[in-house]
Amino acid sequence: MKFTDGYWLLREGVTAAYPVEVLDVTAQDGTLEIHAPTQPIRHRGDLLKGPVVTISAHAPMPDVIGVTFTHFDGEEPRGPEFEVAHEDVPPQVSYDDEHATLTSGALSVRVARTGSWHVDFLAHGRTLTSSSTKGMGIMRDATGHYLREQLNLGVGTSVYGLGERFGPLVKNGQVVDIWNADGGTATEQAYKNVPFYLTDAGYGVFVDHPGKVAFEVGSEVVSRVQFSAETQQLTYYVIYGPTPKDILRKYTALTGRPALPPPWSFGLWLSTSFTTSYDEETVTSFIEGMRERELPLSVFHFDCFWMREFNWCDFQWDPRVFPDPEGMLARLHARGLRVSAWINPYIAQRSPLFAEGKALGHLLKRPDGSVWQWDLWQPGMALVDFTSPAAREWYASKLEALLAQGVDCFKTDFGERVPLDVAWSDGSDPERMHNYYTYLYNRTVFDVLRKHRGEEEAVVFARSATTGSQKFPVHWGGDCEATYESMAESLRGGLSLGLSGFGFWSHDIGGFEGTPTAALFKRWVAFGLLSSHSRLHGSSSYRVPWLFDEESVDVLRHFTRLKLRLMPYLYEAARTAQAEGVPVMRAMVLEFPDDPGCAHLERQYMLGPDLLVAPVFSDDGDISYYVPEGTWTHFVTGKTVTGPRWVRENHGFSSVPLLVRPGAVIPVGSVDDRPDYDHADGVTLRAYGLERGQQVAVRVGDVTFTVVREGDLLRASCSDPSAPWGLATGEREVRAQAGTGFLSVEWS
Repeated sequence: MKFTDGYWLLREGVTAAYPVEVLDVTAQDGTLEIHAPTQPIRHRGDLLKGPVVTISAHAPMPDVIGVTFTHFDGEEPRGPEFEVAHEDVPPQVSYDDEHATLTSGALSVRVARTGSWHVDFLAHGRTLTSSSTKGMGIMRDATGHYLREQLNLGVGTSVYGLGERFGPLVKNGQVVDIWNADGGTATEQAYKNVPFYLTDAGYGVFVDHPGKVAFEVGSEVVSRVQFSAETQQLTYYVIYGPTPKDILRKYTALTGRPALPPPWSFGLWLSTSFTTSYDEETVTSFIEGMRERELPLSVFHFDCFWMREFNWCDFQWDPRVFPDPEGMLARLHARGLRVSAWINPYIAQRSPLFAEGKALGHLLKRPDGSVWQWDLWQPGMALVDFTSPAAREWYASKLEALLAQGVDCFKTDFGERVPLDVAWSDGSDPERMHNYYTYLYNRTVFDVLRKHRGEEEAVVFARSATTGSQKFPVHWGGDCEATYESMAESLRGGLSLGLSGFGFWSHDIGGFEGTPTAALFKRWVAFGLLSSHSRLHGSSSYRVPWLFDEESVDVLRHFTRLKLRLMPYLYEAARTAQAEGVPVMRAMVLEFPDDPGCAHLERQYMLGPDLLVAPVFSDDGDISYYVPEGTWTHFVTGKTVTGPRWVRENHGFSSVPLLVRPGAVIPVGSVDDRPDYDHADGVTLRAYGLERGQQVAVRVGDVTFTVVREGDLLRASCSDPSAPWGLATGEREVRAQAGTGFLSVEWS
């Protein structure tokens, strides 16, 4: 939201008040509190004027400092609030005639007590960012009362994150409103809005406001990141890294880290698609077609029309199409498949649950007490009021019945179009609930799965999200089109989401809207199977590969089996996401923050720490991608390329740039027809470009292998007497041969 007319003037109708100097400072219980008038105090008469703002600084954990900016403090607090962790590590607080300082770990906030208003955030004596004159302010216009902050943006600093955004990966120059919307992947709107940005200058910033936060990222003032919200009190946290990975580790320690999805969820998901016609015979024909063509399948997904039209959601299988759901689900399980079912948080008027929910008071109401309804998406639909514990239990009970029938997980669709002219049962502020609704919705579903399937089996396929939603994986990119442009925008969205604290992400292979050409489908298959999670899904057309051409079958088989053999490597990357908040799919800048060539890269990524993936965005297979420093090895062919440099190549449909980082050891599994196998049994350790004397530890499940190069000898060792499946311990060795690209040791 812009308030100024150029650098000197305010926009018509806007008034502003900025802190200009420090009046006094107090320190108590690890908090620094400052009162700052918005006009100079020249004499006692000036003490009678307002406003005076209150700024308090605190530290919830080392290297994280929160700043709360308050105008009027008399409002009754209305939820919701983000869940923010606090550690019992008190910061150091000090002040003298010149400065007031609060220090947490290596990070300090320093407020100037003399001269003009100025706040610095420093680490190891280096200024990370600052709030200076006319940065922090109280802004008013005809629409409301806003608090604004501007933090300086250093020369060459790039800004990332702010949720799953489909525009350029680097956010500099963009206007971003944190406001969930069902807008597809081709607009500035986003399903997953997160008021957190990460920089490559050693820090990130999390604005702790669940409602609408307007960001001007080097746009209104090109040397500053501005954020504002309509509120009387605004808190933001500066998070010191110093690396982008460190920033994510600390941000996710503050707001929550992902659960670990079960291994089976990393296999291929096949959907009925949305508006296509299907019944058990159709479903079975798809599954049998996959089996006959030796295409490994892990999950079958039933989209919306498993329920009767206009009844979404009643959580009842349409008896005209699925007369025996329990038997059908048992037959699918007998084929070794898991089953996913589509749901959303909306209750259509025709659904029997509408009358039930209305009578029980579980549907969201207008201020006059009537049920809020509209006709968009489903005629007369209402929303479940997830602020009510009773409503959450009621909704969960409907899902429990499906789990009892044999459903394994849920696609939690929608949750973005949440109205403002409503009264929530717990008194939450409608503006603050708009984004937060998705958190309550997905938490409710995830908790049901944890309760009935166990902590290690819970997984959803979610579309909407906000801060904290990363705890409930997996998330997918929403409604994309069947075009190369949409494939690229989907990748940008996923990388942006990963830089916002989300560990796992997927997308609709082939695009959702429209029907892809055979060439596009094959290119998207390579991208989709080299993502953390992989799903074939469309809107009005099926996504089984033989409907495109026979080569599509071969391409899908190749990349599915490749992914399944990579499961020992991928699942360790997943464990890292759970333990540290570092995503499985990583923007290049996350792994190479010191390489300026990686700052803007958005058409390639790192899959885990050691595999570089560059999807092909053309029929003809021509591609240009960037290789960082060192000698990298093509995973499939063994050919090497030395960076830093740009590479031009041409790839057939069964090929994609998939390069291994120098000095890496990639564990490759012995199974290629399912993801949930004993990853350590029969594993092959493939070592790439190890220097003489270099030693690499590789974890696979509960086992740690150590690989060391001694001259021309590659030695691998394993010792794990507690391994229940009897993995052989001891040492293996092979002769190293220069120029082969990689060295491998098989362990069984």
